[in-house]
Amino acid sequence: MARILIVEDEPDVLLLLENRVKGAGHDVVSATNGEEGLTLVATEKPDLVVLDWMMPRRDGIEVCEEIRASDPDHNTKVLMLTARSQQSDVDRAMEAGADDYIVKPFSSRDLIERINALLVTAA
Repeated sequence: MARILIVEDEPDVLLLLENRVKGAGHDVVSATNGEEGLTLVATEKPDLVVLDWMMPRRDGIEVCEEIRASDPDHNTKVLMLTARSQQSDVDRAMEAGADDYIVKPFSSRDLIERINALLVTAA
C-alpha cells in the first residue's frame, strides 16, 4: 500500500479520486489548494502526488516545481491530472518535473494503472 496525496480543488472530482485510489488499496490524504498540498508533501511524505494544475493559492506547476526542488531524485512521483490538454501544457508540466500527465475527463482504470506504474518505478 502506498501513500497518495491528491491535490484537487473541485470537491466532486476530489471525492471521486479519493474513492478510486482508496478502492485500489492505497492510503489517501488530500488537499484542496496548492499551499495545503505543499504542507502535506512535507508532513505526510507521500509516495505519489496526484496534482491538479489550476488551483487557488498556488497552481500545480508551482507545486510540482517546489516538490522537485526538495526532491530532485523523484522519490515522490507526481502525476498531473488536469483539464489542460494542449501539447505545450504537457511539455510545461514535464519541464516542471511531473512524471506523468492525464487529461480530464479521465478513465478511472487508466488513472489507477498509471499510479501503479509510477509506484513500480519508484520501488
